[in-house]
Amino acid sequence: MKIARRDPAAFAQLYDQTSARVFGVAFRILRDRGFAEEVTQEVFLQAWRDADHYDAAKGSPVTWLVTLAQRRAVDRVRSESSNTNRELNYQAKNSSGVFDEVAEEVEIRWEHRAVSECLAGLSAPQRESLALAYYKGCTYREVSEYLSVPLPTVKSRIRDGLARLRACVGAE
Repeated sequence: MKIARRDPAAFAQLYDQTSARVFGVAFRILRDRGFAEEVTQEVFLQAWRDADHYDAAKGSPVTWLVTLAQRRAVDRVRSESSNTNRELNYQAKNSSGVFDEVAEEVEIRWEHRAVSECLAGLSAPQRESLALAYYKGCTYREVSEYLSVPLPTVKSRIRDGLARLRACVGAE
């Protein structure tokens, strides 16, 4: 293999023929263009350095490069995951814990009260449509079927009800 003898033209030809595929494998695993580009670069650097270790009996050069890309990409995912976990653990252990639970609870209760009062100011059809959609988790179509009203009517009730709620809660 010419690449094992460090032939730059042969390596350039191999790169041109296989880089898109190597990048594609890395990108599918990493889902990040920058990381995939780094992995692709690392794979071809390793191929240049270790071309004399390539064994044709184990597969084609493309198979070898794709295998290198898969391994490096999976290693990158594991490394990033490990870094994220380390950072989260560090933050959890070293956070100052300065948090006013009482103030937070008061604010949550005030918001609930404000929303409840504003809901009371809506028309019954708006209130019922919003309750089904947001408190029971129904889709607009399910609300329409449950209330036996056309889908556009449900959408209008919910849209208008939300607008009135925003105005009411924002006014207080």
